[in-house]
Amino acid sequence: MAPFHSGELAVQQRMGQAAVADRVGRMIRADIPAVAASFLAEQPMVVVGAADDTGRLWASELAGPPGFVHAVDAGTIAVDARPAVGDPLREALTRSAPIGMIALQPQRRRRMRVNGTATAVGDGLRIVTDQVYSNCPKYITRRQLESYQPDAEPSLPRQGTELDARQQAVITAADTFFVATADTEGNADASHRGGNPGFLQVLSPTHLRWPDYRGNSMFMTLGNIQVNPRCGILIPGWATGGTLQLTGTAELTWAPETFAAGAQCSIDFTITEVIERSGAGPLRWGPPELSPVNP
Repeated sequence: MAPFHSGELAVQQRMGQAAVADRVGRMIRADIPAVAASFLAEQPMVVVGAADDTGRLWASELAGPPGFVHAVDAGTIAVDARPAVGDPLREALTRSAPIGMIALQPQRRRRMRVNGTATAVGDGLRIVTDQVYSNCPKYITRRQLESYQPDAEPSLPRQGTELDARQQAVITAADTFFVATADTEGNADASHRGGNPGFLQVLSPTHLRWPDYRGNSMFMTLGNIQVNPRCGILIPGWATGGTLQLTGTAELTWAPETFAAGAQCSIDFTITEVIERSGAGPLRWGPPELSPVNP
């Protein structure tokens, strides 16, 4: 039986994809296959999604030399990093918490997702896995890793409740972002969204919209939003190591006049807090090669 909750099932039914989702959902497993363990050990970056101490959802980037994320055993992943000082998830992940994690390899357009429970261990995390699965390469922008700068000094975070003009321009230029959502029980998920620059629309300093393109038909992100509007977004500064983190609420919009080309529906996101850091991470990536399947 596929591990879907009521929100996921409702969206699958509305999209006419219930049979497809049931079939695809059989690939989800609680243990970590050998190929997944090998993939994780190669990655210098993962993105995690979780709730802070007030219940707001955030997506945060963790980085380190390859091997900093690795399978300890068939049901446990070690992450030898924690969110940086000033990151909204730093304190929240000092305690046991539901977490979603996505490992994205831009160079090869590969990704895998993990949902489970994280516990702080030393300067890192241990994740006991509930769901482990891979995603297709659709909409992933190819980039090459150019340098790793572990001694880069991150700036103090800039906080606000709306986007300024420069931040709006960053969002409009983005071809990739990450989304943190959770179901009604707080089980968290982290996912990737990609498209041509402009696919993440700025409708106002506190209102964004993005299209949902056809993917694996499980609708885990949309299903979570269906039952729990809290949501977090991370827009990486690939060339600079900076990050733009947003939290707020999301809503599924089914009005066709809001759909961008290729969209199945729209997601409207209302911002309640903005956190920006320049040079937050040690990774510097090269120029983008947009996915050929982007609408």
